[in-house]
Formats: sequence, structure tokens, C-alpha cells
Amino acid sequence: MDIKDNSSKTNINKVSDLEALRERIQVLEQQNAELDAKIKWYEEQHRLNIKQRFGASSEKTMSEQISLFNEAEDTAAPDLEEPTIETITYERKKRTKGDVKDNIKDLPVKVINYRLTPDQCFCPNCQNALHEMSVQEHREIEIIPAQAYVSLHKQYIYSCRHCEHHADDANATVPVIKADMPKRFLPGTIASPSAVAYILDQKYTNGMPLYRQEKQLARLDINLSRQTMSNWIIAAAQKWLCHLYNRLHQLLVKRDIIMADETSVQVLRESQRSAQSTSYMWLYRSNDRDGPPIVLYEYQTTRAGKHAQTFLTGFSGYLQVDAYAGYNKVKNVRLVLCMAHARRNFTDAIKALPDARKEKDVAARTGLKYCNQLYDVERQIKDLSDQQRFEKRLELSKPILDEFYLWLKRMRPQVPPKSKFGQAITYCLNHWQDLGGYLCDGRLDIDNSNSERSIKSFVMGRKSWLFSNTPRGAQSSATIYSIIESAKDNQLKPMQYLIWLFQQMPNADIDDVNVLDSFLPWSDQIPQDCKMLSLKD
Repeated sequence: MDIKDNSSKTNINKVSDLEALRERIQVLEQQNAELDAKIKWYEEQHRLNIKQRFGASSEKTMSEQISLFNEAEDTAAPDLEEPTIETITYERKKRTKGDVKDNIKDLPVKVINYRLTPDQCFCPNCQNALHEMSVQEHREIEIIPAQAYVSLHKQYIYSCRHCEHHADDANATVPVIKADMPKRFLPGTIASPSAVAYILDQKYTNGMPLYRQEKQLARLDINLSRQTMSNWIIAAAQKWLCHLYNRLHQLLVKRDIIMADETSVQVLRESQRSAQSTSYMWLYRSNDRDGPPIVLYEYQTTRAGKHAQTFLTGFSGYLQVDAYAGYNKVKNVRLVLCMAHARRNFTDAIKALPDARKEKDVAARTGLKYCNQLYDVERQIKDLSDQQRFEKRLELSKPILDEFYLWLKRMRPQVPPKSKFGQAITYCLNHWQDLGGYLCDGRLDIDNSNSERSIKSFVMGRKSWLFSNTPRGAQSSATIYSIIESAKDNQLKPMQYLIWLFQQMPNADIDDVNVLDSFLPWSDQIPQDCKMLSLKD
């Protein structure tokens, strides 16, 4: 019995040890899998950061990227006649020449004639008079750099000498009459409408900070400090442009569709905040198919959703944004999310792949393919009416979205959730209803790219001037950016439009809403020289 008991105890111990080893192996395998997943995640992030830092930022997907090894089959056209070298050369030269002429065809022309003098108009052979046989022409574009001069305004004052000499009563008043003169744009300064418009255009359209403008003007023998220019900018915004801004705000919240975005800005002297604190510039704009373009910026100290809620008070309709949760605070709206963000996530997932796998038919390419199919539909229907776009999307886009959704559900359990590919799938599934919201109305866009393009002007300018000194300056910048970007979207020349505003608004009753509306960037009262003659950038 003792021998059997010892044997059974030995077997039990062996089983226990085996189970313990199995459990230990499972734990180690789990730890190894977790560590392996972490390493892959860090490698993925590293590759993506390298790509974002040094690679091309464009998200365009070329056909050769999707079917890299089928280029010949995909692009072949057997029935197309083979062109000759002479044809290619001729067509290329002709097209290039035409493009150059098109670029300058709307510019004013100054004609310079080269003729023989009267004593040269004789034939060198027979000495008889010469006649004009033909004219040989060539064109050159002339660019005149900025010029400055002082405009001296003299207002003449008149009085009556008869009344001066024949006044019976010593207390009788003698009439003094002044010649009519337009009201000054910024009284008490030497600022003219053109000077302030030039400074605003340089800073807010061309991204040239005031310290660079100060040096540039000094080279033109104009000693104008950046502090003075800053004062003019704030005065122009808070005295005149703010009226247009407020009116545009009233009109925007009456629209059916608003698009929004936000980006950071640093303001140094904010009350009870450090200079390193991050503030935000919010952007709200209209949809291109919902009336004349309106683009408005708003400066706020934080990114809290209450700011969007306050700005959009009175608005009821479609709000097209990214997936930032702050917009959920806006009441009475139907959120429509940006398909470009979903597409970008799949693009990033492909960029994060190791080089050996980038050209393979990985699953992330399938997600990108679904997004590209949706954009292909948008390109096909872009010129249709709103109702036709609505119907075509239900016919063409909805089946793609349905198939896309089933694929996402099928892929989710198979992909590590923290990987870039897993994050792309999670993003789509978490926001699926709002991503497909653009199917509800033919006026809606598939993405929020218009907002991103509008806010890009601010982002590019910020790279030059880096920060605002005061909240007052940031508010003024928001107002000026709004007027300039709205003008650009309505095909106006920002500087000429600002000059016209600064000349006309001081002499108009801008408290009358009908008068104020005549200054809006789509008004038929705007002079022709403020309008873009060519839509080419």
C-alpha cells in the first residue's frame, strides 16, 4: 500500500507540475503576444511619424498605387491611334503657348509703338516714301512694386465779405461754409483706406507679419512702426469690419447647412492664463450649394463645446464637422461627419506598414478602396442638381456604404484595436450613422474639406506670425480673416474690396441693414475692379 500511495502521490505531483507549467506557458505566451503587439504598435507609430515628417502630405490615391502591377492592362487602349513625334511636339507647344496668353488676357494693356521717324520713312534704294506694311507684336508682363505717396487733403472754407462788412448787429453771424469732403476713415491718424487695406492684405492674405512689413516699408523710405500698424488693424476691425462680421453671422445661422472646424492659436496676454496656454480659433462657414459663401472665424480661450453652442444659437439644420465631441453640445442640429477623416485613417494605416508589406494587397487597402468608390460617385454627380445628387447617392453610394459596413463588422474582431488599421475600423463603426449623413440632402458634401481649406489660410499665416499679443488683437484677427476669406470665396480681390469698404462705409448709414447689405461680398453694388477677372490661382 505504501508503494502504491507513493506512486499515486508522485503522479499527482507530476500532473500538478504539468498544469502549472501549462499555465505558466499560457501566461508567457499572453505576455509575449502583448509585448509583440506593443512593439508592432510602436514600430507603426514610428513609420507613420517618419512619413508625416518627411513624406508627401497628399492623400490622393493614384490608380497605379491600387493596381501597381496591372498598369499596362489598366491603361492600354488598343483602338487609339498612335501619335507621331511631330504631333506630340506640335500639340505640346501649342497648348503651352495658349496657356500663357490665357493667364494675361484679362490684364490691362499699355501699347508701346515703335515707328520710324519722318526723316527715316524713305526707301534706301529709290528715296520714295515708305508705307506701313504690317506690325510685329510681342507681349511682356510688367509688375510695378508697391509705391507710396502722401495725399494732402485741403478742405476750403468760404465766407461772405458782404455780410462781414455790412452786418448791422455786432452779434450777427457771418456764414462760414466748408466744401464737401468725405468723412475720414480713421480720424486722428495718417492712415488712408489704401494703406490699411495694403497692410491687412499683406498680413492676412499673404501671411506677412508686421515686423517684416515694417522692414519692407522702410526699404520704400516709409518709417511706419509695427505698433502703429497694429493700432490701425484693430481700429479697422473694431470700428468698421465688425459691422459686416455681425451681419454675416446673422445670415449664416439662418442657413440650412453650416460647416465647422477649429485650430489652436497662442495668445500671450490673456487674463489669468499663462503665455504658453493654448487658445482656439473656431471656423464656421456655409455650404457651397446653400447660398453665397460665408466664412467666419471666432477666437475663444478654449475648445469647449459651449463656444460652438453659443455661436450657433438660432441655427437649426445640418452641422458638418469632424468627430470632435464638443459639437454634440449644439442643439437642434443633425451632425454630418467627414468621410475624408475616415479615408485618412485607412491612408495612415497603409503608410504605417513596413516597406515589405506596403505594396501587398493588405486589408487596409480594401477600406481605402471603399472610400475611393464613394468619392468616385461624388465626381460623377458634382454637376447635377441637388435633387439629382440626392437620388444618385441613394442609387450608387448607399449600396457601397452598406457593403462597406458589413466588411467593417467582419474585420473588427480580426484586427488589434490599437493598431492604425484597428483605429480606422473603430472610427468608422463608432460614427457610422453620422458618416453616412450626407445622403440625407443633395446639397451636403461628402466631407468637411471646405472648412479645412478655409482654416488653412489661418494655419499658414500662423506659421509666420506664430502668436497674437492680446485677446483684442486675436478678436480683430478673427474679424479680418472672416471678411477676407469670405471675399476670396466670392471671387473678390481682398485688397481692392477692403479699399472700397474703407472708402464707402464712413460715409454710409451702416445702422440701416439695407445699406449694410450693400457692402456684403456678394452685393451687386461692389465695383467691377474688386472682382476677380480670372478664377485661376
